[in-house]
Amino acid sequence: MKKVSVVMLSYNRKKDVLEGIKALMEQDYENIEIIIADNGSTDGTTEMVKELFDGSIHIIALKRNIGVAAYNLGFQEASGEYIVILEDDFFPEKKAITRMVEEFEKNSELGVVAFDVRNYFEYINQIQSLSNSIDTKDTVSSCYQLAFNGAGVGIRKKCLDEVGGYPEEFFLYWNEQDLAIRILNSGYQIQWFPDIISLHKYSPINRESWRAPFYYTRNLYWLIWKYFPLKDVFRDTLHMIFYSIYYTLEQKTLIYLKASISAFSGLKIIQRTPAKKSIIRNLRLTYHLAFIYFR
Repeated sequence: MKKVSVVMLSYNRKKDVLEGIKALMEQDYENIEIIIADNGSTDGTTEMVKELFDGSIHIIALKRNIGVAAYNLGFQEASGEYIVILEDDFFPEKKAITRMVEEFEKNSELGVVAFDVRNYFEYINQIQSLSNSIDTKDTVSSCYQLAFNGAGVGIRKKCLDEVGGYPEEFFLYWNEQDLAIRILNSGYQIQWFPDIISLHKYSPINRESWRAPFYYTRNLYWLIWKYFPLKDVFRDTLHMIFYSIYYTLEQKTLIYLKASISAFSGLKIIQRTPAKKSIIRNLRLTYHLAFIYFR
């Protein structure tokens, strides 16, 4: 049985982390190692894991929040042939990892198994109302995906070693799309399977409201500059500047202008590695997503 490494990112959600660990221990797949990259939590997450699990779970205790770069530290520690990526309030449905391994074993060119990420509470209600005889295993998967949800996804370790992990300069958001472009550009496939399920147990703890609009906006500039053909870079940069000004006036916030300034200030750290034109041509980037948070 191939080893699977689960890498979970945590930040001040001790209760959610404990629930996630218990859900992983209830998986019907046995050969699993759990790695938690804790982004400087102050709520006792690290201490709880060490006390309750006595070294059976590897925890990387960081002194500060370094964003998605913490995932990369977990990837480096992973010894499994396949890696499952989770956030601290997400966990896979009981049969998810078994199904993931089955799909990887069928297709050596499959780099990513994208899970179907669902609301935990809605999913439980649906299961209770359906017959246990229903089997979704034969549901047809998407043969070509351009990205994945980082809250529930399996990645072949060999693929990750070849293309690298998340872009550490992004801190948050668009990191999955950045990695997906590199995976597709290297020739691996990304497929989504509706019967391989990750459940989101919504946390009552809110993150700072400025984070999403700031990082979505700034990192979208960087994503465009890194991978798009030059003619598209100039066009889409102008679009981004226009949107930033327009939504600054509409929503009466300076966050989009601050993000734009940060993007241009950090231009020197962006390394251009244009992706294949076929990949960029098929992308469906939601440009307006970055500009909806203060409405």
